[in-house]
Amino acid sequence: MEFSTQNLAPEKIKTAVLAVGVYTGGQLTPAAQAIDAASQGAVRAVLDGEFKAGRGSVLVLRQLAGVAAARVLLVGLGKADELTPRHYAALLAASSARLASFGNKDAATALAEVEVPNLSLQQRAAQVAIAAVCAAYRYETTFGKRDQDGVALAKVAVLASRATATQIQAGLAEGRAIGNGMNAARELGNLPGNVCTPTYLGEAARKAGADNGFKVEVLERKQIEALKMGAFLSVAKGSDEPPRFIVMRYEGAKPAGKRAKGAAAEAAAPYVLVGKGVTFDSGGISIKPAATMDEMKFDMCGAASVVGALTAVAQLKLPINVVGLIPATENLPSGRANKPGDVVTSMSGQTIEVLNTDAEGRLLLCDALTYAERFAPASVIDIATLTGACVVALGHVNTGLFSTDDGLADELLAASRAAVDPTWRMPIEDEYQPQLKSPFADIANIGGPPAGAVTAACFLSRFTRKYKWAHLDIAGTAWKGGKEKGATGRPVPLLVNYLLAQTGKAGKKA
Repeated sequence: MEFSTQNLAPEKIKTAVLAVGVYTGGQLTPAAQAIDAASQGAVRAVLDGEFKAGRGSVLVLRQLAGVAAARVLLVGLGKADELTPRHYAALLAASSARLASFGNKDAATALAEVEVPNLSLQQRAAQVAIAAVCAAYRYETTFGKRDQDGVALAKVAVLASRATATQIQAGLAEGRAIGNGMNAARELGNLPGNVCTPTYLGEAARKAGADNGFKVEVLERKQIEALKMGAFLSVAKGSDEPPRFIVMRYEGAKPAGKRAKGAAAEAAAPYVLVGKGVTFDSGGISIKPAATMDEMKFDMCGAASVVGALTAVAQLKLPINVVGLIPATENLPSGRANKPGDVVTSMSGQTIEVLNTDAEGRLLLCDALTYAERFAPASVIDIATLTGACVVALGHVNTGLFSTDDGLADELLAASRAAVDPTWRMPIEDEYQPQLKSPFADIANIGGPPAGAVTAACFLSRFTRKYKWAHLDIAGTAWKGGKEKGATGRPVPLLVNYLLAQTGKAGKKA
């Protein structure tokens, strides 16, 4: 999708549809005022009657006299003193979906001008672009007949003055890249398990690297065995699909060299993202209930978000180094599969008693987290649809954040606010660790029902003591079920905003 800035008066912009904001109670944004004046009160006329401008509501006005746009889309902003960043992102999503529904290639919007507490102009422009790019996404891959008649929204002009154009353009560039990354993650997540196998995921990562300019290496079973990733491989035993370990490297900063020390080495140290890549999760021998098991194709959304984040980072050409690690496998029951009570040996040498084969994600991640040590990372963040307990705790609004490093946790929380990608910090304390004791191994893979999301994070923490680490449990936020079933692309915005902040390029306050 192409974005541009437009500094003509709103009523003079020639486009298929122009979106402007209006508040409940009759208050108009500057663009809406201009349209109302040019059309001799057409906007206020509907506000006094049929349109109450509730937050996220829309109304289409057609062929207004004195207005060059063929249509004007009034977007309800609700009460001016109640608008929050989350409200803003939601109404942008709703209005962008409506813009994309008209079947025109072009549109224009004045919604970046809407003041929102704690969001700079650049951040608002980024949200406008994200919403537009995501609204244009359509899943069509496994349909027998694709929609050949629909016209996709391809060009969006954003109203800007000469004074604001630079900030808005920067925000649009960020938002377009993040939106592209989200859509890449959504597409991978939405693919069925018989298509998006570990092998397919490896090839998809290779293609993303070739298209966007980062390196990808896909390790096969023998190479994984050579690394002694016994925990990861134990999960893969139950499937006929071979496992893959995917290593992606974006190199935007100059390498420091083997002898580099101090600031030079620190500047070149990569930020490592580790994504759980279970392309279908039946639960293994500890099999899941049949209802909604189809949604377990989304159990690789952590991996998909890493591919999406690397895609966005590469498109933005950030001057940092980023490594993406994805252990990919299926988790299925068979005569070869892990059994409750089995003991496996991780890459770190720690032994693990498998009390529940449906707690498999942590077995993949622990070996990938050990592998991450070789990069001498600036930080490591793992992303996983890890626990139903996190959904119980936080629902489908906030991603669960766990970290043993307060500084890293604070950075991620700040990034989540800037990205409007809600995240909530959860406890991870030594007092929970005894729940993971095993009489037969160094550690058990579950700690029982109490604080299940916390003990899962405590398990992972035992493999991360050599670097700064955070864990994002996206079990409640990576996809939606029911009528709106589909991957969300979260937490790509959070991850990219965190990496942007490391470069000093994150959107500044207005």
